Amino acid sequence: MSGLRFVDVCSGGGGLALGLEQAGFAPVLLLDSNPIACQTLMTNRPTWNVLQMDLLEFNPVDHQETYDVDLLSAGLPRVKSSATAKRIETGAELRLLQATVYLAHAVQPRALLIENVPGLVDSDAFDEVRVFIQQELEHLGYGFHWFILNAQDFGVPQDRKQGVLVALKNQFFGKFQQPMPTVTRHTTVGEALHPSMSARGWAGADDWAAQADQVAPTLVGGSDKRGGADLGLTGSKKAWARMGVNGGALADEVPGPDGVQESDKSGSPLKKLTVDQAAVLQSFPMDWIFAGKKTARYRQIGHASPPPVGKALGSAIADALRA
Repeated sequence: MSGLRFVDVCSGGGGLALGLEQAGFAPVLLLDSNPIACQTLMTNRPTWNVLQMDLLEFNPVDHQETYDVDLLSAGLPRVKSSATAKRIETGAELRLLQATVYLAHAVQPRALLIENVPGLVDSDAFDEVRVFIQQELEHLGYGFHWFILNAQDFGVPQDRKQGVLVALKNQFFGKFQQPMPTVTRHTTVGEALHPSMSARGWAGADDWAAQADQVAPTLVGGSDKRGGADLGLTGSKKAWARMGVNGGALADEVPGPDGVQESDKSGSPLKKLTVDQAAVLQSFPMDWIFAGKKTARYRQIGHASPPPVGKALGSAIADALRA
């Protein structure tokens, strides 16, 4: 087996697809309903075949390049968890998950990769979802690996747990090994962001980086329908504050020589992060360009799967398919 090919749905800003590319997979089609996310994909990879379309309306008969691919991947919008999980049968997120499974049924890739909330793997609230997936695909000859990864174990400076399903055709199932951590020491926010925090000559950058001595809380993209860009719920904002970060909003620039961020009118001594710094915390490469205005750019980042995790998963899948 030479080059490995994949289809990626709900591609967003491209984190999972980029990681899979780094693992040696070549995309034949990337699909997302958001025009700004599609612009991001096309800006960074003009040769990629990007289709702006709702997954629920996608018919592989019209895109036969999707047949006989090695991998179908999906970094899907997060299905609801905890108290709302019992009601997800009416949710748009679950419909997208079901559509991904039906697409796998249609194109029958050698492997299927779905990344979502950790609860999808082990929570009783999602028992019916897991049963649905296995019933739909088991008779087609797939075996299933369910597991949880934390992005911080793969060099991402962020405590970000991800629930993962890797389903493989039975001849490859026993050859798959869950990715093992690639780092022995986690990267802190201070280590990751010190170069940017000091880029305009801020004299306090060293002290700030020393205080930001933990990995970041999980970046949250929020809803596309309401609100601006912030760094998460109250608990996350308190954790950010302990690291000298104002999690209530984003800035347009890093601190100047005197520590002032011109766009920050909050009066807080805490520093706001920029969109580019959020991308660093999600471990996107520095040259990856996000389309759209500030909030739209941040949401793409917050919703993305960190590329190093995608690379680790892609490498493990590739090893199984080539064994």
